[in-house]
Amino acid sequence: MSVQCPSADIGRARPTTLAEHTCPDYRRVSPSTHRVQSRKRQDRDSFSSVKEDDSGIPQSFLVSKESTLFPLPLRDQDLDSDEMAETLTMQNPPGFCCPCGGSRGWKEVQLGKRGHHKSKSYSDLRLFGAELQKGWDWARADSPERLAVAAARKPKTYPAGQSLLEKLPTEILDQILPLLVIDLPPNDYTPRNTDLISCLLSSRTLYVATLGTLYKQITLPHSYIFSKFLNHISAYQSLGTLVRRLDFSHFSSVGLGRSRRDNLEIQNVTSATLLKCLNLTPQLHEFLIQEHLDEDIDEKVVQKLFCGMEYLRAMDFCAASSAAFKTAFTNVINFENTALPAFLDIQRLSLHECNTLPSSVFEILLPKLHRLTHLDVAHTRITDEALFSIPETARLTHLNLSKCSRLSGEKVVNFLTTHPAVRDSLIYLNLYADIAHNRLLEESDVENLLPKLPSSLKALHLTGAKIKGVHVPLLLPLTKHVEELSLGSAQLSVQDINDLFAPRQPEDEDGDLSMEEQTWVPPAMHYLDLTGVPSITAGAILSTNSVLTRPMTAPLEVLELGDSVITCLKERPVPSKRLGWVVRECGRRGWYVREPRKDIPIGERDNGKRAWKMGAMWWGGRKVPVAWGEVGGLYGHYMFKK
Repeated sequence: MSVQCPSADIGRARPTTLAEHTCPDYRRVSPSTHRVQSRKRQDRDSFSSVKEDDSGIPQSFLVSKESTLFPLPLRDQDLDSDEMAETLTMQNPPGFCCPCGGSRGWKEVQLGKRGHHKSKSYSDLRLFGAELQKGWDWARADSPERLAVAAARKPKTYPAGQSLLEKLPTEILDQILPLLVIDLPPNDYTPRNTDLISCLLSSRTLYVATLGTLYKQITLPHSYIFSKFLNHISAYQSLGTLVRRLDFSHFSSVGLGRSRRDNLEIQNVTSATLLKCLNLTPQLHEFLIQEHLDEDIDEKVVQKLFCGMEYLRAMDFCAASSAAFKTAFTNVINFENTALPAFLDIQRLSLHECNTLPSSVFEILLPKLHRLTHLDVAHTRITDEALFSIPETARLTHLNLSKCSRLSGEKVVNFLTTHPAVRDSLIYLNLYADIAHNRLLEESDVENLLPKLPSSLKALHLTGAKIKGVHVPLLLPLTKHVEELSLGSAQLSVQDINDLFAPRQPEDEDGDLSMEEQTWVPPAMHYLDLTGVPSITAGAILSTNSVLTRPMTAPLEVLELGDSVITCLKERPVPSKRLGWVVRECGRRGWYVREPRKDIPIGERDNGKRAWKMGAMWWGGRKVPVAWGEVGGLYGHYMFKK
């Protein structure tokens, strides 16, 4: 992020970038040897992150264990033939270009950068090269063609404040300028958002419109960037009132040669500086932090977040579990704290993997969230009592209860089917359970839950539930609107899974279509998790008995499978290529992915983006996002890699 301090003389204002004077001047890397850097929104991997790669097929990720100075090398297997041709054209531009329409031949077309060689085909194009900037040489200086070219190239000037862009309403500028924002931090130490800085310095009108966009969402990947940002808003406190999001999801000291102890000694990010930053950003709406900073979240910071931030609507404490974090929460979230409001306006809350927080925190906090819409309490100590204490005025659309060992299946089903906060509004529901430690839903729980799930549901994760073949008729209605379905460890046969995609009885005895076929509605599933299903092997998937890889199962494009199945599929590339599927892996997870159809242009393919994913593209996310944005950093790790 780059920051500029307000100045009375806008025309002479110069931005003070957060990386200026402290960042080494790294050399540029030739695009012929590294991944093309001109992708939309500067598609670069971030620090210690798992980031979605929108240039490939579904489930393509850029994984970075540390800060990489240069982009990842270009791999042929990452792109299809059309994309590869386009990429190679960008990397190796031709040494000449040709005119259209009025071309009279190619004899004098200069080849190469210096024009030592000329084309010997056709005739009479005498001068090209440098003359191209002045018009075609067969047009006289006073000819209409030459005059038209000169007029078209003459820049049109406007008086100050009168350009077409400056005359646009502020509401439209507010829609245009955010498209220039770089959500994810770059993989080197050069300033980002340079396009916004250019707009900031162009005129007074754009200065006002750009300043709000520049400070609206602050991403802080390193402690020195946080320190510079804090110094700016301390010196110009009006800038702090523009901040709506503080994002520490990319924060890391990796790549700077520092350990956590080094950062503590530097004293850039501490509980004191965090508290000062919160005091200077009174209109903060979203606060995103993670385990790398859990030691710096003390009682005063938690008190400020829950009791002193009037406009705060979303908080994420992903994987924070240190003793200091636990102590801070328990000292603030308790009945003795009279400063704690009776009701909190927080709408989206993530305590994903905060497994050290005691159950009492949830039993005190959740009843206060009367406007709750997103709740992620995966792998925490939440209890049945805390779950039922959620106010009836809440309208939960996203709920993650995965790996919560203190919940009982019967109570969870009762909550999901009767509680006003969830029974008609759920879009994303994650009930993932690790059967090696705890099974949440038994057979009877599945039978009671499936028929009562709302039609609004788009993602349903039931991995670990005791699902059998008799439950397929209960699953069928859900497949018509659920796009993401997890059935890991289910006791299903290949035929049971086939029944989700096609009627079992194709024809009656007289050859007519059966009633089931006449009324059949194709499934809406894009993603199906079959990890740990005993009947699903590499041989079963590639055999003719399974319909999973056939074109008839579209829009299905992602199958999540266990390690052993993925390994076997990797050893059989020829059948996979013939079927049009490919293996993708990230961390502990592996997917069998359908390659996009070649007859569909790249721009018209389904990129997987949905409003309920809040900025994510790919399928099978295991963490609920609480803020709209591209997936990356540690949040990407917990969403797609773990």
